[in-house]
Amino acid sequence: MIYDFHTHTFLSDGSLSAMELIRRASVAGYGAVAITDHVGAGSLARVISEIPHDCALARAYWDIMAIPGVELTHIPPAAIHDLARRAKELGASLVIVHGETLSEPVVRGTNLAAVQCPFVDILAHPGTLSLEEASSASKNGVFIEITTRKSHRGPNAEVARAAIQSGALTLVNSDAHDPEDLLDHELIAATARAAGIAASQLSGTLEKNPALLLDRLRRSLAKK
Repeated sequence: MIYDFHTHTFLSDGSLSAMELIRRASVAGYGAVAITDHVGAGSLARVISEIPHDCALARAYWDIMAIPGVELTHIPPAAIHDLARRAKELGASLVIVHGETLSEPVVRGTNLAAVQCPFVDILAHPGTLSLEEASSASKNGVFIEITTRKSHRGPNAEVARAAIQSGALTLVNSDAHDPEDLLDHELIAATARAAGIAASQLSGTLEKNPALLLDRLRRSLAKK
């Protein structure tokens, strides 16, 4: 199965509707896909009011775990805790924080605020990842993303090295904005290997860690 916890629809800067994205993911062999559009304080409620309905419909009729989520993007670090908590209260099962990618002017301190927050599930494309940040992620159960997206994947090896050294759990995500961004098995494995993840650790990144996150998300969805 393919697991992808970071995708975008036309509710933010993607090109597809949620239903089409989920359908294309299902046909591509996905076992699970999370819809995680970019949000800020003003768009949070609107996006979360729409996505869970499409995800529930897809889960009812197709053999795919469709997960409603959001990506908190360019948020002041001090506001991440309250917005992540609010996202969960409004119905997001998954909360991602847009990390300090080197290709965008993300506020310094975002990574640390994200991995210290109990309402955040994934730190996306963190750019650099300090040992302090990686250790906090490990302690608080925040997954660290290894991304296949070209504009963000340059520091993957540095990110993976810090995560592995600190015991933080890594995932490979697509950050898909268009159909051609969706994952396949070869791309997932190649991205993990290019990040320096050893063969002995591949099953953790590609299978065990996604399963751990899915268990968490199933519990969240069961409560809704």
